[in-house]
Amino acid sequence: MKKAVTIKLNKEFKRAYFQGKYKAHPILTTYQVKNRIGAPRFGITTSKKIGGAVERNRARRIIKAAYRMLLTEEPQLFSSYDYVFVARPLTPESTSTEVKRIMRKHLLVLLKKG
Repeated sequence: MKKAVTIKLNKEFKRAYFQGKYKAHPILTTYQVKNRIGAPRFGITTSKKIGGAVERNRARRIIKAAYRMLLTEEPQLFSSYDYVFVARPLTPESTSTEVKRIMRKHLLVLLKKG
């Protein structure tokens, strides 16, 4: 399996927030914006509203696992877009399977919009 490409620069996250489309859920918010690279990239953000460092890291691990599962199962959902996943307060208590289901719904809706 190829390693997932991540978004690291603040300006890339801001571009997704201000220029991209989004879909929200109590567990996860997904932003999508077209990129020029031609490959899907993703980034994860967690704020201190989620909890302490342990909860924030757990939320990141859950989102990352859901993204990888979805990328291997349904690669056609991902095209040349940047995806930013924002953890919500319910994310640390969720399972990666739940997050994957929500992420899949978000991606289907966002692809129809774009």
